[in-house]
Amino acid sequence: METVKKAIFSLSLVFLVVVAAFAQNQFPSQLWHKGNIYTADGQVYGGKLKYDLDNNVVQLQDQTMETFTSTNVTYFEFFDEVYGGVRKFYSLPYAFENDYATPIFFEVLTEGDEIALLCREYVATDSRGMGGYGMMGGYGMNPFYGPQSMMMGQRLAFNYYFLKNGKIEKYSLKKKDLFEMLPGHDDQISLFMRKNRLDYDKRGDLLRITAYYNELNQN
Repeated sequence: METVKKAIFSLSLVFLVVVAAFAQNQFPSQLWHKGNIYTADGQVYGGKLKYDLDNNVVQLQDQTMETFTSTNVTYFEFFDEVYGGVRKFYSLPYAFENDYATPIFFEVLTEGDEIALLCREYVATDSRGMGGYGMMGGYGMNPFYGPQSMMMGQRLAFNYYFLKNGKIEKYSLKKKDLFEMLPGHDDQISLFMRKNRLDYDKRGDLLRITAYYNELNQN
């Protein structure tokens, strides 16, 4: 009987390892996260969430399964257990090219009185291949703050936007355009980037640069 118990315990450990490994080889939008949905009519719904930015919907798994769209959600938030930290997605009006503005989900990375940094993630095909890395680039590096994650020839990528003066502007990921988006403190920002070895096209670095810009505008 003791041998059977040990065997069952060992199988349970293997199962947990397999589940953890499977979760680590999925992108954030493919996983269920514990969180809350805040709707436009003032209701709050809690449970397991899964989001789809391509279709601008968020699913709630509680007693039943419900689907909410960006038109009836103010924002939703959850704790990302794989990547760590609380993430918030707001429904904001935005016009793609010549289309009229319609509410879509943006993740808010940092915000201040002057400007907010937003982003929308997507899964892109990576023609460079895996290069010996798993989804997390060896899973010791957070793709949100370091190298892009890759899985089966795909990678997690981001489009970035700045919200200022009530208008959302897409960021081109060009350094010269970063200073146009964050005007008035070019020398301070340049020095801050050099001292901290920050890049103008990485998620974590852009977050720090924008937060610093908002601090400068408070002085």
